[in-house]
Amino acid sequence: MTTAVSHDTLRQHLQAGADALALGLADEQVTLLMDFLALLQKWNKVYNLTAVRDPQEMMTHHLLDSLAAVTPLRRHVAALQQRGGAPAPVRLLDVGSGGGLPGVVFAICCPGVDVSCVDTVGKKAAFIQQAAVALKLRNLHGVHARVETLTTPFDIISCRAFASLPDFVTWSRSALAAPHGVWLAMKGKHPEDEIAALPADVSVFHVEQLQVPGLDAERCIIWMRPI
Repeated sequence: MTTAVSHDTLRQHLQAGADALALGLADEQVTLLMDFLALLQKWNKVYNLTAVRDPQEMMTHHLLDSLAAVTPLRRHVAALQQRGGAPAPVRLLDVGSGGGLPGVVFAICCPGVDVSCVDTVGKKAAFIQQAAVALKLRNLHGVHARVETLTTPFDIISCRAFASLPDFVTWSRSALAAPHGVWLAMKGKHPEDEIAALPADVSVFHVEQLQVPGLDAERCIIWMRPI
């Protein structure tokens, strides 16, 4: 009985957060996010996918934190498709995805985006593959590789708490589609030093502040493109 109550409470927390972010998620998508959280908890016991163990903390620090970036992502995808600048579906690469954050969340909330999650740790890439099968997400793929070795062109390359901005863009550059490709880096406080250290041919075209429901911490997206 306790598990059911706990599950219901978590679902209410998720639904309230999604509503606060005005994501307009269908019931099926909320269910998929809850199923993903359960998978993450189950695999975490064996494979240590994330240091966060408490389900409530996982909800706020991982799921809702990732959901805060969904509206900006949707907006960029819509603009890209409107301009005819990218093939359909739009291809996104999530670098250093670990437990699938934000990659799996993006795949659930943006079914029109084809999401690949790359990680150098085989167990983490295997978890993404398992999540894709268990959640029946045809637009989700786990890739076990170093991002530097990837040359398949992606329209958007994202990361969350992966590396410094200069390292992120340098390592993933060979996978960025030309000429329209962009980087989406989720960060905490505005990373002035990292922005200043970016290569001269990389431009920050937007810094977007994020509000994470239930989390009193600074969050932002650094949008970048090659010049």
